[in-house]
This record gives sequence, C-alpha cells and structure tokens, in this order.
Amino acid sequence: MSAMRVPTSLPDLLRSAQFARAYALTAIAAAFLATAIDRVAGSVTLATVVAGLVALAVSVLVLRRDELSVIGFAPTSLVAFVVWTLTSFAWALDGAQGRALTSWLALASWTIIAITVAHIRDTLQIVRAVGDVLRWLLSASLAIEVLSGIIFDAPLTRLGVEGLIAFGGPIQGLFGSRNLLGFVAVIALITFMIEWRARSVPPQIAVFSIVLAALLAAFSGSPPALVVSSFVVAAVALLSVARGTARPGRRRVNIAIASLAGVAVLGIWILHRPLALFLANRSGFASRVELWSAIRVWIGQRPVTGWGFFGSWHGDPFPTNIIDISVSADNESALNAFVDVVMQLGWVGLLLFCSLLTLALVRAWLAGADRRSVVYSWLPLVLVALAVSSVFESFTLTNVGWFLLVVCAVRAGQERSWRTSIDATAPIPLPPQAGGR
Repeated sequence: MSAMRVPTSLPDLLRSAQFARAYALTAIAAAFLATAIDRVAGSVTLATVVAGLVALAVSVLVLRRDELSVIGFAPTSLVAFVVWTLTSFAWALDGAQGRALTSWLALASWTIIAITVAHIRDTLQIVRAVGDVLRWLLSASLAIEVLSGIIFDAPLTRLGVEGLIAFGGPIQGLFGSRNLLGFVAVIALITFMIEWRARSVPPQIAVFSIVLAALLAAFSGSPPALVVSSFVVAAVALLSVARGTARPGRRRVNIAIASLAGVAVLGIWILHRPLALFLANRSGFASRVELWSAIRVWIGQRPVTGWGFFGSWHGDPFPTNIIDISVSADNESALNAFVDVVMQLGWVGLLLFCSLLTLALVRAWLAGADRRSVVYSWLPLVLVALAVSSVFESFTLTNVGWFLLVVCAVRAGQERSWRTSIDATAPIPLPPQAGGR
C-alpha cells in the first residue's frame, strides 16, 4: 500500500482528502453545536466560527473549481429560495433591515458551508462523518446529564440542562431543548442504522450507537420526535418496497407511493383546522394552535411577500414581539417551519421552500430506490425527518436543520438531476469506495 502523500503547500493542503474529511467533521459538529456555542460563548463567537468555515469553504471551492460545474453546483430551487430571502430585505420595515441582512448572511453562510461539504465528500463519507460527530455529541450529552442530574444534582443553566435524568427526563443534552435533542436523536438513529446496514463501522460500535440514540430519544420526552420517528419508519417500509421491486415495475411503485403521499398531504391541508382543533384538546398542543392563530392575523396583512426574513425569533423582531405578547409566551420560533416561512417570506416564499423540499425528496427517493447501496437511503430518510419535524418546529430554517436540508438537496441533485442532460461536462457521481472516510 502506497504511503499517503503529505501536502507541501497551503493550496495543496486545502485540496487534499485529509483536509476535506477534517473540514466536513468540523462543519457538521459546528452545525449541531450551534445552539450550545451561542448559549455558552455568545452569538459573536458563533458568527466567528461560521465566518471561518465560510472562508475555508470559499477557498476550497476556488481551488477545486476545475472539479465543479456551474450547472450542477446547486439546485435551482435552493438558489431561488436564498435569492428570495435576500429580496425580502427590500420590503422589511425601517429599523428591521439590519436584522434582515444579518439573518440572510447567516442563512447564506450555512448554505455555502453545506454546499462545500456536499461537493468534497460523497454520500457514504457524509453519512460516516455525521455518525462520527453524533456518537461523540450524544455521548457527551448523556455524560453531562448524568453529571448534572445524578452526580452534582444541579442544573447547568448556560446549556439549558435542567438535570432531570434521574426522574426520567425530559433532558436536553448539548442541544438546548428536548425537542431539538429528540430531532437530533432521530437523525442519529437513521445514520447509525445506515452505518450498520452498510457495514461501515464494526458491529459493536453500531449497536452501541443505536442504543445510545434510542436512549436519548426516550429521555428527551419529545412528542414531535415520536411523530417524526413514526413517519421515518413508514418511509423505511415504503422505500424497502421500492428497492425490492424489480426495475421494470419500480416506476409504477414509486408513482403509487408519490400518489399516496400527495393524497395524505392534500388531506392534511384540507382538514388542517379540524385536526388542529382536535389536537388542541390534547396536552402540549393547545399552545401551538393558539400561537398559529395569532400568527395568521399577521400573515393576512402581508400574504404575498411576508414581513421580511429574520430567521429565528431570538431578539423579538417585529412582529414576533407583538405575537408573544398576545399569546403571553416567549417563543423562539413559530413552532412550524411552514408557518414561519409564510409569515416572513409570504406565499411566494412558501412555494419556493416547498419546491426545494419536494424536489430534493423526490430526487433522493429515486436515488435511494435505484442505487444498490443502502447508504443512498440516508438522503430520503433525513429529508422525511426534516419535512415532518417542520410541522412542529422551525429547525429546518436555521443552523443544523438548514445545513442538513442543503446537504441533502445538493447530494440528491448530483445523484438525480435533469440538468446533466444540458451540460455534458457536469460531473457524474461515482459510487463511494468501500471503507472510504
């Protein structure tokens, strides 16, 4: 076996496979730890970390420009949504334009970072990088909860750790809230199961990882995580049917699955008010229904364009400050990514966001159904988790949620894109090498 070549210059280092792996691990860790970094070290520190990752990303993309194609660089739906968020700066209220620009810069930064990761690592390498990061972060979360709740019996306020693990939870770990921990645990379960099926890690590590993620999901006590898990299990079953169908009949199976999903989404849309009222009578959901009702009033005032993009509700940008007063609660989001998009970017923004999510899911599903390697199932399953969680939280619009959405959208576009037919020079993705990291 030939020895690994040592980079002899900075450009050589930035183009190397070793740097690509290190960058992917760092970017993924920063995305998952964004909330913890913000709470412990402040928003300036988080912005500095993100800015550093963007500078490295731009440098890598420039040095690797001969490997890239303009046609296949990023999905059109992604570009359109990011451009629309920037355009919303034009109609943001006076005094809110600074917030709009700052929020867009954060969105654009994570977009650049995610695009870079998607281009310098293949799907298997991304799955293994996510798995490596989440093993450490979930292990650290469990250790912190045990220290806080059992050994020291004192909360860690800066991290949002309440130390309730001795009482069965809910716990937050390094992620700031039980719902975000539950979401991360679901992503971890998907990733660890794919690693186990692909035999990319030793069996004992795979079993430890799956048990760890399941344990933290249970201790999080997150109702949205339970719903997301149910939909992911259903998606696994349907994807297994598609993968197990002979190629001549697979198209019909995929059409049937798409039709079933379309009917379900249409039914939920038509019956969303009766469903919301039904769920409002259940514990934990009434506050969401009250919040959405308050937001609907403000959506009605600017239905097409929205109030301008401001991302999270941190800092109480207008009109979220008025909404929080009306519902007598301090919210960090609309607790629904689709509602947040309509309020901030109008129905045009919602159309672009749904187009991005839908096209990415369709492309990822076709790749997962057609490709022999089970690793390609990671893309559609993560996108299903993102889509379902967006009904209960707004994770998909910021930090790790947006990062994962962009990574999956770009990788899915590389696997299945109509644009390669108009650009013969566009790179064709190759199957990942077994054991490649």
